[in-house]
Amino acid sequence: MAQANESTERNIVIIGGSYGGVSTAHYLLKHVISSLASKYQFKVVLISAASEVMCRPACPRALILDELLPQDKLFVNIASVFEQYPRGSFQLLRGTAVDFDHSERTVKVDTANGHTKTVAFYAAVIATGARTHSPLLGYTKDENHLRETWAAFRTALPKATSIVVAGGGPTAIETAGELGEYLNGRADMFSSKLENPKVQVTVISGAAKILPQLRESIAQTAESYLARIGVTVLKGCPVASTSPASAGTLDVASPCMVTLANGHNLTADLYIPAYGTIPNSSFVSTTLLESDGRIKTNPKTLRIDNAGPRIYAIGDVASYARPAVHHILEAVPVLCANIKRDLLLDNGGQKAAAPADREFKVDTRETQMVPIGKSKGVGAAMGYRLPSFLVWLIKGRDYWLWTTGNL
Repeated sequence: MAQANESTERNIVIIGGSYGGVSTAHYLLKHVISSLASKYQFKVVLISAASEVMCRPACPRALILDELLPQDKLFVNIASVFEQYPRGSFQLLRGTAVDFDHSERTVKVDTANGHTKTVAFYAAVIATGARTHSPLLGYTKDENHLRETWAAFRTALPKATSIVVAGGGPTAIETAGELGEYLNGRADMFSSKLENPKVQVTVISGAAKILPQLRESIAQTAESYLARIGVTVLKGCPVASTSPASAGTLDVASPCMVTLANGHNLTADLYIPAYGTIPNSSFVSTTLLESDGRIKTNPKTLRIDNAGPRIYAIGDVASYARPAVHHILEAVPVLCANIKRDLLLDNGGQKAAAPADREFKVDTRETQMVPIGKSKGVGAAMGYRLPSFLVWLIKGRDYWLWTTGNL
């Protein structure tokens, strides 16, 4: 098996520069590498297509206008937050992983400067996440592409009279809510619906209800909040196609015809596909993937059992839990504890290693918070329904911008 170029150097490679990857890198540098009494020099290599980590949950508001959120909290430079560690213990490699050879234990990277580099690893963590269908709602390339996409959308937004948002999950509802309030304002406190909105915003959900992770009564409350900002919800009939097909994906500012599965057509000056995500796993062998494209990950230990020793996955690219920010934050300490145990055992630290693996347990209680505009929201936490004020206080104020700087 291939090893690092230097016989005394062992690379712990983390692929992905978002929540899971950056958090894992910090933990390993602070708490693990220093505990390894070994003849080898361990180095954390973080591979990231972007130079900045960004708060993806904030995209529904951030895509409208820079002034709505502080940009220095929305985007945080990755290299700057690792300057605190000893020289030689960390490397940021800008680029995109294009091949992960778990047998030879190497990862091939197309670097940002146009070259291809192969990095050997002693341990590896795949934390590449998942990309959205709409480039408005997260990194599909890097921070520059995201900003360019927002600029194109913002140029078209003042001229739009109809916007269609496809999807019934939190991202779709939050995006429609932010656009509805920004463009239309709110109905007065005695009205259940905003009459004659300036811009017709329509949410199209293929499911029988919106927000499928939340109970029916909460979903109905969300619909009532949307109605008061001029947002119409159509349920039970998904989008079948758009014309042109590139609308909302390759071209975020293109007017289009939206055709539903029942044959009904809607015209949209702007179209945002906000349904589901696509795991960033194309560089991984299909033998390691589930049918939905996520990596087969041990749901307790977060190891990729079929890939060999000291190979792990975390975040939306992994199969251990449904995609959700709180599942990533809960998984980081479990993953890092098991990495530490594996490294200690493999480097003669049996006495220092934990006697058993730490196990991840998915909290299946109803937990989800969905802001609807700047002052309303619906949700539940640990099975308890939350009042609108608490959803605003916890998430709706700034969409968890504090998490990015604290990674």
